[in-house]
Amino acid sequence: MANGRGRRNGRGDLRRPLLPGVGPLAGAPPVLVFALVAVVFAAGVLLGGVVGALLLALLAAGVAVLLATTWGRMSPPERLARSLILAVLVLVTIGVALR
Repeated sequence: MANGRGRRNGRGDLRRPLLPGVGPLAGAPPVLVFALVAVVFAAGVLLGGVVGALLLALLAAGVAVLLATTWGRMSPPERLARSLILAVLVLVTIGVALR
């Protein structure tokens, strides 16, 4: 079924609206997700070198994907804040890779 733009609203349509409770993280408890992100970040910083940089790069890639998929639903201040978080994470990743 086409939506007015000639695109189908199906699983492969990246422009379909995001609904609360739909997606791969919908069933995960927020506290568990936060703890996992904190542990991966701490491990990346503490390990340092290539392994630490890879962990942080993986985390940055996840943040970038979440930012890209939710961009249209955020207000400009939310976009700015989350973009700054991604930028800081990328800078930390570069710093860990160079030490």
